[in-house]
Amino acid sequence: MLKRNIKKFSMISLVLSMVFITSSCSLDNTKNKTNEEAKTASKELDASAAKEEKDKKEKEQKALQEAEKNKETEILLSFAGDSTLGTDKNFNQSTSLPAMLRAKNNDYAYFFKNVKSIFEKDDLSIVNLEGPLTKHDKINTNKKFNFKGDPELAKALVEGDIEAVNLANNHTFDYGQVGFKDTKKALEDNKINYFGAGHKYTKEIKGVKFGFLGYEIWNESSDMKAKVKKDIDELKSQGAIVVLTAHWGIERDYKPYAVQKNMAHFAIDNGADLIIGHHPHVLQSVEKYKDKFIFYSLGNFAFGGNSNPSDKDTMIVQVQYKFKGNNMDNMGVKVIPTSISSVNHKNDYCPTPAQGAEKNRIFKKLNSLSINLGFEFDDNFHYVK
Repeated sequence: MLKRNIKKFSMISLVLSMVFITSSCSLDNTKNKTNEEAKTASKELDASAAKEEKDKKEKEQKALQEAEKNKETEILLSFAGDSTLGTDKNFNQSTSLPAMLRAKNNDYAYFFKNVKSIFEKDDLSIVNLEGPLTKHDKINTNKKFNFKGDPELAKALVEGDIEAVNLANNHTFDYGQVGFKDTKKALEDNKINYFGAGHKYTKEIKGVKFGFLGYEIWNESSDMKAKVKKDIDELKSQGAIVVLTAHWGIERDYKPYAVQKNMAHFAIDNGADLIIGHHPHVLQSVEKYKDKFIFYSLGNFAFGGNSNPSDKDTMIVQVQYKFKGNNMDNMGVKVIPTSISSVNHKNDYCPTPAQGAEKNRIFKKLNSLSINLGFEFDDNFHYVK
């Protein structure tokens, strides 16, 4: 009886053990399954979050690209004419530009003080530097007039907020290679850029590249054309907007002659975007050709080459480029009528914007000379489109 009870008890214990083991396994399996499901759910959540983050970044990047594509940028360039920061040693020195500087206590800001407010608001201001800045005394030409100024006069450009100058003109080498080297050093010492006379100048403004070329152009020979085309092609291959300055024309003639017209058209036909001219010492016609502008002559500006010229009219040319993304959307021009002097009875070497009737007279004069513009110059910008 006792044996039978013991055997029965053993059987019950065995069954209970098996039930416990089975329950434990079941619990473990359930727990494992739950853990695996949790891990799977976590991975899916992470993947979903990662995808959302990726989609968000892609959307932001696309928005940035779209904004960049439609970003509107304006760039303003200013140009002025012949600036001779010196004199001829045979001139009456008492009425010369250096004498005026001494009278103004060597204030280099004097010469451009009345136009600085214009130049400081643009992105780049350029004048034609008509004559070397050197202390060298040996004249290198047989010309009637030979100009030079002290290298310290480069400070006048800085004070006037003028950042670059053209050197391609018939007075740059009045004092030979020595004078030329001295000029470049004076400009470099004052961080003034230069082009022409064998040099090119490129500058990136607000992400847009501009290239500047300068030449003396007295003929339309095949050599001259080949040089111009080669230089334009080089700058165009760099993606630059090309501004070509030309020293040309007949002194005191108000209209361009055939060489000027033909070479200007040739340059534009071969990729130049803007033509700026000087040398005649007076204003000449402005022409629109294939939606590009040609300013045949800007006249004098801060001009130490004459103490009292009969025609003191000049102008500041402003060119505004409008970009949408990396593409030029439009460009416009305006002129600011100016006198080379702040007084009428002499040249005080201080260019001054014209006012009232004088301003209107210069506008009328320029409009009567100009060619195929489709508009008349006034105080506003006039755009191609």
